[in-house]
Amino acid sequence: MPGRSATATATVSAREVYQLFRDVALQQSSLMRGDGPRWAEIDTGVVHVCIDGQRVALFKDAGELHHCLGCELQDGRVAGQDSWRGAGTDPLELLSVWERAQLLKALERL
Repeated sequence: MPGRSATATATVSAREVYQLFRDVALQQSSLMRGDGPRWAEIDTGVVHVCIDGQRVALFKDAGELHHCLGCELQDGRVAGQDSWRGAGTDPLELLSVWERAQLLKALERL
């Protein structure tokens, strides 16, 4: 498309978003509350967080971290669930059991 930069049309891979989650788990990146409810305030719904300035939307279902709805990186690239079609491609599914547990602990502290 004329006038659009390459970064505006580029998407974010599941591996890149996984790395954001992994960095939180390893305490190498900071997790902050985004717009909307805190993790502990809802049982089912969307929770927005920021990881070192990158905006991420997570879906919580019946109190459990269910899937990643999408993200927007500081460089303008965006991704949503459609970017990660197929089994095993949600960025959260790439986390190890330990990494996921650490991410959940960080979410609970928000």
